[in-house]
Amino acid sequence: MQIALFQPDIPQNTGTILRLCACLGFAAHIIEPAGFPFSDRLFRRAGMDYLDHVSVTRHDSWSKFEDWRAGQGSRLLLFTTKAATDYRDFRYQNSDILLFGRESAGVTDAVVEAADARLVIPIKAGLRSLNVAMAAAMAAGEALRQIRNAEEGLRREI
Repeated sequence: MQIALFQPDIPQNTGTILRLCACLGFAAHIIEPAGFPFSDRLFRRAGMDYLDHVSVTRHDSWSKFEDWRAGQGSRLLLFTTKAATDYRDFRYQNSDILLFGRESAGVTDAVVEAADARLVIPIKAGLRSLNVAMAAAMAAGEALRQIRNAEEGLRREI
């Protein structure tokens, strides 16, 4: 499983998500341009020493990320407040890429169109959105729960 961040603009959120990836064994992708330099001290502080334990690939642009993804054959799952499918109702696979948009602006129409699925984390009416790092943690947790349960079910059948 992998997490991709589309043009992130808050270094603390990116650092927190990379720490999450390190702890869960997820690969991480940063789709440039990011709104901060990778050497930013706030970014390093949020990721702490966990950044040495995560595989991070930086893609210069959306098109270069898509070229890379085409070679992988992975599904792209976009988490967005503009989706209709509840993230808990979706069936995840080990090869999925969980994609999260820019904190200030989300993603472009081209990204929306390229997604294999658009998923929403339902929140209380009248509120805009969750923090992107919180959303990534919730999505990763649900995906891992489903995959673990499916793998345990297969072991019981054998």
